[in-house]
Amino acid sequence: MATTSRTILPFCVLISLFLISSAQSCSNYTFSGTEKTFKSCRDLPYLQAHLHWNYIASTRKVDIAYRATQTSPGWIAWAINPTGEGMVGSEALVAFLNPNGSMTGYTTQIDSYNPSMQPRALRFRVSNIRAEYSNDEMIIFAVIGPLNTGTTVNHVWQVGNSLSDDIPQMHSTSGPNIQSMEQLDLQSG
Repeated sequence: MATTSRTILPFCVLISLFLISSAQSCSNYTFSGTEKTFKSCRDLPYLQAHLHWNYIASTRKVDIAYRATQTSPGWIAWAINPTGEGMVGSEALVAFLNPNGSMTGYTTQIDSYNPSMQPRALRFRVSNIRAEYSNDEMIIFAVIGPLNTGTTVNHVWQVGNSLSDDIPQMHSTSGPNIQSMEQLDLQSG
């Protein structure tokens, strides 16, 4: 019995260490094909998603990378809601994988619970938007701002599983899909 316990204990410790290190995927993540680094990151609590950012106080701009586990024909979105909490009123960055393997990234406004998801300009400037797909993960890169909302923002994130004519369709309306929102201080993390 003592021999079995001595054998099992180190094995359990190793498994625990592996699980803990796996859970820290935000801080350990390296963006392939780019030398871009981010000072701040957050493993978001829902939808296997992560947000990386650099807040530039002098310009009130934020350089972001939002990434989420997703497969084709799915889509991902990350948004700031400058008027309140939740989805409606959000200014969103959206990305999806095209049939030819390229990614499309664009902006849209979420003005209802059944938004058009058509490309639209936002209330704040977005530049350098692009998207990548690698290892069943979609990533949106963009520079947002200047932001007039201060450093604390209400943000929401989302994933969906279908497209129709290159337009993301409704995501699930239960579980993690309706919990994926929080307040975030871009300056302090």
